[in-house]
Amino acid sequence: MNENNTVPDTDRITCSLCSRQCSLADGQTGFCRARRRHGGEILCSNYGCLTSMALDPIEKKPLAMYRPGSMILSVGSFGCSMDCPFCQNSAISMAGPEDIPWEYVSPEQLADMACSLRTEGNIGVAFTYNEPLVSWEYAADTAQLLHDRNMDAVLVSNGCVSPAAARRIIPLMDAMNIDLKTFTESGYRTLGGSLSMVMDFLETAASSSAHLEITTLIVPDISDRPEDMEREAAWIASLDPEIPLHITRYFPRYHYDCPATDTALIRKIAAVAREHLSHVFIGNC
Repeated sequence: MNENNTVPDTDRITCSLCSRQCSLADGQTGFCRARRRHGGEILCSNYGCLTSMALDPIEKKPLAMYRPGSMILSVGSFGCSMDCPFCQNSAISMAGPEDIPWEYVSPEQLADMACSLRTEGNIGVAFTYNEPLVSWEYAADTAQLLHDRNMDAVLVSNGCVSPAAARRIIPLMDAMNIDLKTFTESGYRTLGGSLSMVMDFLETAASSSAHLEITTLIVPDISDRPEDMEREAAWIASLDPEIPLHITRYFPRYHYDCPATDTALIRKIAAVAREHLSHVFIGNC
């Protein structure tokens, strides 16, 4: 939870959206900066509050094997359920509503914007940049309107949400790229997440009709051991060996100051993954 929201441990309810299980008093905001208790409910306080918007190539999400050559309207808000010291979008993911400019855009307005960009090659909306699942209700409401307009909904997420939330959002997505940040529970704990929760999300996603791709950022001392990739790739293959895996090179960001990952190590880890998976892509090299 946010330190500036400290209150006595009385009359609290638990936000069950992610593994943090923030215990909130009335009016208090969780660690994610986007879920706030109001009376007896936990509400999405950043619903429709957009900080970022761009028309991106679909490959930038990254989605290598879903409608290649397309463009997609990509939007983000603020807040995140995790606390990765190497975050690439910390200016918005580690921000709250008072820290960064935002503009309210209703689901209807966003769906209409997406339609207006069809002539630019746009196929829909990608919920990305910060962690979109802290405001999964906005993604869900917009996705239904996009489908009414024969447009796609795409999710780019850490996948660290409860099974209940996963079951509600996954059927509404046409394509997803989910971060699998490391393949150890201890590694996930240092990042403020849960490996088992993400694995549950990926199992549900892999059994859905949505197109699924996975990204692992290779960060020194966190996710750079070939033996961990051996276990990760074998597990992904147990879901479906055709799931594309993006192995991406880390560069210094946010609070993590170690040098960029060695490119030879990236290639070695990719070779390990290719022993199990049909589609392994290297990024940032």
